[in-house]
Amino acid sequence: MTDCDVAIIGMACRFPGAPSVEAFWDLLREGREAVRFPTEAELLAAGADPAELARPGFVRATQGIEGVELFDAAHFGIPEDEAELLDPQHRHFLECALAALEDAGYDPGTHPGEIGVFAGAGMNTYLPGNLAGRYATGSSVGRYRLMLANDKDYLATRVCYKLDLRGPGVSVGTACSTSLVAVHLACLSLLSGECGTALAGAVHLRMPQDEGHLHQEGMIFSPDGHCRAFDAEARGTVLGSGVGVVVLKPLADARADGDTVHAVIKGTAVTNDGRAKTGFTAPSVERQAATVREAQRVADCPPGTIGYVEAHGTGTPLGDPVEVAALNRAFGRTGPGRTVLGSVKTNVGHLDVAAGMAGLIKTALMLRHRTFVPSLHFRAPNPDIDFAAGPFRVGTGTAPWPDGNGPRRAGVSSFGVGGTNAHVVLEEPPGPRPGPAPRAAEPLLISARTPEALARATGDLARHLRRRPGADLDAVAHTLAAGRHHHAHRRAVVCADTGDAAMSLAVLDPERVRTGQAGPDPAGFAFVLPDVTDVPGAAELYEGLAAFREAVDACAAELRTPAGELLADRAAAALVVPYALARVCREWGVRPGAVVGRGSGRTVAGCLAGVFGPGGALALAAGGAAGGGTGGAVAGGAGSSAGGAAGSAAGSTGDDALGGATRSVTESSTADAAGSAAVSIPGDAVDGVAGGANGRSTGGPAGSAAGSTAGSTTDGATGRATDGVAARTPAVPCAVPEIPVSLGEGWLPPHRAADPGTWTRPGDGEGDRQATEALLKDAGLVPLVFDPSGGRPATEVLLDVLARAWTHGADVRWEHWYGPGRRRRVPLPTYPYERWRHWVDPASARERPAARPDELRRRVEEADPGGRGAILQEFLRAQAARLLEPEDGRPPGVDDDLFELGADSLILIDLVATLGTALGRSLSASFDDPPTLRGLADQVAASWRTP
Repeated sequence: MTDCDVAIIGMACRFPGAPSVEAFWDLLREGREAVRFPTEAELLAAGADPAELARPGFVRATQGIEGVELFDAAHFGIPEDEAELLDPQHRHFLECALAALEDAGYDPGTHPGEIGVFAGAGMNTYLPGNLAGRYATGSSVGRYRLMLANDKDYLATRVCYKLDLRGPGVSVGTACSTSLVAVHLACLSLLSGECGTALAGAVHLRMPQDEGHLHQEGMIFSPDGHCRAFDAEARGTVLGSGVGVVVLKPLADARADGDTVHAVIKGTAVTNDGRAKTGFTAPSVERQAATVREAQRVADCPPGTIGYVEAHGTGTPLGDPVEVAALNRAFGRTGPGRTVLGSVKTNVGHLDVAAGMAGLIKTALMLRHRTFVPSLHFRAPNPDIDFAAGPFRVGTGTAPWPDGNGPRRAGVSSFGVGGTNAHVVLEEPPGPRPGPAPRAAEPLLISARTPEALARATGDLARHLRRRPGADLDAVAHTLAAGRHHHAHRRAVVCADTGDAAMSLAVLDPERVRTGQAGPDPAGFAFVLPDVTDVPGAAELYEGLAAFREAVDACAAELRTPAGELLADRAAAALVVPYALARVCREWGVRPGAVVGRGSGRTVAGCLAGVFGPGGALALAAGGAAGGGTGGAVAGGAGSSAGGAAGSAAGSTGDDALGGATRSVTESSTADAAGSAAVSIPGDAVDGVAGGANGRSTGGPAGSAAGSTAGSTTDGATGRATDGVAARTPAVPCAVPEIPVSLGEGWLPPHRAADPGTWTRPGDGEGDRQATEALLKDAGLVPLVFDPSGGRPATEVLLDVLARAWTHGADVRWEHWYGPGRRRRVPLPTYPYERWRHWVDPASARERPAARPDELRRRVEEADPGGRGAILQEFLRAQAARLLEPEDGRPPGVDDDLFELGADSLILIDLVATLGTALGRSLSASFDDPPTLRGLADQVAASWRTP
């Protein structure tokens, strides 16, 4: 690893036949081609021009993506009318940009650093093909609105705005090499410190998707709809649609942050041909070779260490030989056949500005899976390619990428029309760092904007985990907690392993899977402390979680008893463990609106409310047991020190109380005061209830009970047990309702909460439960039950409480659950967009002007063979004048040198194609040297055969 290494930590794509990275790898590994051949009816329905379909040489091959007209506008806050105007390239890139960040395990809203965006889009064909007829110049929509929605310059900045990214936002355009140039610029930005993370990618979408193409001899389009890179039958490529995005970060930072590294960018280079070629659109052997050599120099990776090259590989008669010749120059003779060569264009076609991104993602996947995948349609080498002069062989099958003397490395090339060349050197990812020991349980958090999306997200995660039984549950849980936006509709499950998680999410067991909705304001919560008889897993949680350990240690210090002895004593642990769990929840962001205690949980509730400290709670629990209550015995070990600590309990309650928003309540289940549940409720949760109680209070003011130590409401053994237990009212004024289960009567005055005897009375289990449920329902509070009984480990109890609170809107500080060694991020299913059709249909074929009648063909067919040349010359002179635009407006002479008049090879090809269209025939013609119109006309006339 060097300081200049950059990691690919996230990827997202939509390519022909592959709507996701996973589907793309399946397509590559299985050696599939994503070309379609729509029927004429399908092409017409998609908006194709009937006149175009009738032209000789028309090929019905298409390579589009699924759902080009669909978009989740609401997810990005885009109104429907704006979404309809927005270039589909921008829509798909925006969705993929967010998906790539999620694949990397990051929520842009909580990402700590600046994220840059380097991106490019292809030519917008939606504006002229779909919008122009409906939104003409001068309409109410206006040019400005159309420009903002359709200009490619706004691609990167729109992503920055919608995702709130603060790094550089740069739109890139270098034709076919755009996406690799974007990667190059992103790497430079990262290494210079402009941003800490960067998105790089490109998008090209053709409209209509089912369009086909016109094969013209000498042009780049294939005559049969297949790209045969490097093959003797290679005659062109097929244009496809696609979008790809990668997330980049300096490798050292990625390793430190626990990111998944798919591949490492060792070096990049970008150059231009200048005039070192025969024409503006022609490639240059010299400059392509220089680009590859420069990237290898920057990467410090000699050619002999590179085992694969993803070529630009267009499958054209000119492009392939030039590219391999350049690679041979750059690599030299490093061993015949040792470097595999391939082209993804044989799978998905030429994606224009996104072509390099398809090659980069393909190669990163090959390195990650250590597998070569086939380059399709290669049977025999192009005779113009000198494979013997270099180390290359075309890979034709799926095979393991064998180990070598060093890390696996690859190169990726992308060359743009106009001469901007880009090359990237990649290396396989370093091995993952060792993970921490698994814990007893982990929380899996899922959220979405709507219930329907939540259901899809749940199913996606369940299937993902079912297919990966060995997945690191700790990393999965952290990615969901820290790497996803927490939407309003939420679901959570606490599980022990991936199999448990997949099953629970598949069946949605309501006893385990918590589902809720976060409103504008967080819900109120009630900490419910039931009668606890056992606390399994407390010792393990004490060792593994610092926050729990600190809470237990605080109790141990006050009780002057070692923490181990507290946890070993069942009776003491029944009080200390729920208390410590509740303290952890409070510190992690879950502030209760009430504390309810039943059985032994009553004294824990009083302790949490600040009425007395842990020592007092233990003493009162012992008193409750002596008086026949349900508190349980506290004897020997930890219990022996309870009385000694009781006297200091009141003085320490300020630190133990749940905070200034809490009030204390005691509930009585029968008229003879056989009381049950202790409750602490905040003022804002029961203001109305407390107001009613004020008119019915039968006791003194709240302040009169402060510092009370007498067992005034008890007698016998229970009363004697409360002697010396210091108690006080909660930290703020409170109402103390008395709610008999059967009578629903009256309210007790607040000073009853400060009476230790109130917390030790024997309870009525079922009455307690019913009264508690009624009280919480009336107060609108969500119960959070701290119940480690029934064999549930303390870890699971804690996480279940936190998960339930989170599903109802609590801002849980999950980062405390994950220490530095546990903050790892892994690829998981990304957000399930709810995509709807936002589309303006193009004008129908009936609305288009009819094609002009073809007079030229009729004239040629009716003419004598000797007169056909003159007719063709006349037509060609007019077309040459249109293409060359001479200053005097006069057509060129039939014997003029067309090159001297400003023509180039593209103009000559256009002349032949135009003539073929006018004649209704597919023409293959060559020009004399120098090229003249007479020579072309005579060649066509001589080959004319009247049907």
